[in-house]
Amino acid sequence: MVTQPSERIAVMTQREESLILPNDEHNCTLISNVHPSNWVNPTPAGRYNIVVIGAGTAGLITAVIAASLGAKVALIEKHLMGGDCLNVGCVPSKGIIRAARAWADLRNAAEFGLHIPPGVKYDFGAAMARMRKLRARISHIDSVHRYTTLGVDVYIGSGRFTGADTIQVEGPSGNRTLTFAKAAVCTGARASVPSTPGLKEVGYLTNETVFSLTELPPRIGVIGAGPIGCELAQSFARFGSHVYLVEAQHGIMPNEDRDAADIVEQQMVRDGVNLLCCGKDLTVQKTEASKRLTVDSHGQQYDVVVDEILVGVGRTPNVEGIGLEAVGVEYNAPDAMAQIVIQNALFPHPFGIGYATVESLIMPWCTFTEPEVAHVGMYEQDAKEKGIEVETYTYKLDEVDRAILDGEDEGFARIHIQKGTDKIVGATIVAAHAGDMISEFSVSMKAGAGAKTIAGTIHPYPTQAEVNKKVVNLWRKAHFTPRTKNLLMKLFTWMRR
Repeated sequence: MVTQPSERIAVMTQREESLILPNDEHNCTLISNVHPSNWVNPTPAGRYNIVVIGAGTAGLITAVIAASLGAKVALIEKHLMGGDCLNVGCVPSKGIIRAARAWADLRNAAEFGLHIPPGVKYDFGAAMARMRKLRARISHIDSVHRYTTLGVDVYIGSGRFTGADTIQVEGPSGNRTLTFAKAAVCTGARASVPSTPGLKEVGYLTNETVFSLTELPPRIGVIGAGPIGCELAQSFARFGSHVYLVEAQHGIMPNEDRDAADIVEQQMVRDGVNLLCCGKDLTVQKTEASKRLTVDSHGQQYDVVVDEILVGVGRTPNVEGIGLEAVGVEYNAPDAMAQIVIQNALFPHPFGIGYATVESLIMPWCTFTEPEVAHVGMYEQDAKEKGIEVETYTYKLDEVDRAILDGEDEGFARIHIQKGTDKIVGATIVAAHAGDMISEFSVSMKAGAGAKTIAGTIHPYPTQAEVNKKVVNLWRKAHFTPRTKNLLMKLFTWMRR
């Protein structure tokens, strides 16, 4: 967590600049919304209740909530409003994932009685143009002008702390000095780069540059089988690239439920991804017209030639150059949440007692492969390490009618319930729409509703979300004891008299 002696500054993080290419009409619309060239920074008038550095998701939410509560708010962004999520993360990746799924559906159309004639044309450039068009359409939500109308003073430029309550903004329209009561650093993170021999010299893509492609790489090497690496490796394989996915640990998504990751791995292999896990001694070399990867995977040496290399090995916080040392802030870059920043910054408890913490949040997440993997709360191992005894129940999708009918029956729902109670402490779903389905468990956990509430809730039939009730019913059935059954039998016998 952040150490802040004056309790003035909360630290979050956002990535450094990236390049938005190509220079087409869609990207021009995007830039006009999130970094307008003719923007003139306002002249500060008085002290701000809160200054937010970084206009990614965390910064935008922090700024707009504070402004809606009546606070005087300044928002500083040196690059693109919307940060990673809009420009080089969630939005563009889901755009190409959807296109890749359409291509895969077309190839598998015969399963549904649709016979596609030979010679069908696939256009990667058109798929990427669609993504850029939709990203531009969405971008007005994060635009400079919208946040200005919401009561936020927006500054385009680099922000740097110059004192305990001052920030200097260096922008194209001149420098501004802002004074504040509280500040939130929401500068996000950038793509981490491994120290792979030859990688820097050969050149590589990250999530900040891969969405600028207009032509499909015939061969691509992906380093890192976490969420970013898996999502994009599967997408490029479905587009038709020959994909090599290199992971230092065993399998894919090493931090995920192993059974869940195995199901996704099997699908990725079917999609054509070549997985080189337990990779050791990875090196990269430049050839005359391409790039060469050499790696040892499970004791076998691989030497493969690719046209592009995509790095997806994690994130590095962006905290350099903003003057944190000037205000005595130490940090280890946690992903703090905007709501907690607002609560602690604008409505602090006296003496710092009772501050909200990240640990108090119920935070679900999802990896948008096919099938998707979504999770909330603890895994079984997490509970064990905390001394919490749990009962684990798993219900497979191949016993859910809608999943069978959709041809999407590889997956499951798994819950962990604290022993002796109906309290759900964690859940994992592997399904085509797992990201949508996990919310039922998230809400239940947040409200403290428990497994009994889900078991007693009517779910529409047929839906894949029925698996949530079915897995909870396994817990209910397990707790229907012989003693309870005998009592009920006696009751029913008495009622027949």
